[in-house]
Amino acid sequence: MTRARLAALAAALALGACAGTPAPPGAQVPAERLQQAIIPGSTTKAQLLAAFGPTKSVVFDSGYEAWLYQSPAGGGRFAEFVVLIDPAGTVAKTRTRAPGPP
Repeated sequence: MTRARLAALAAALALGACAGTPAPPGAQVPAERLQQAIIPGSTTKAQLLAAFGPTKSVVFDSGYEAWLYQSPAGGGRFAEFVVLIDPAGTVAKTRTRAPGPP
């Protein structure tokens, strides 16, 4: 799977999360905690599960996974924190998306 396609699928995951389905337990985490604890190239999938619990995810045929965490942003809104995990189980990169207007 190409990087462009992988990025598009991760974006689709993030957009799909906005559809109004409630996040599973552990998926809502303060942004500061996510940014401090998740280090691309170092943090593992097992460490994510231990620190933050399960969350919404998509597993790609390539072995990559995209996980979505949400951070409360006030007024019932949430920022999104997407984590891309490589086939070896290590965080490859992260992306934060600010909450939309109320």
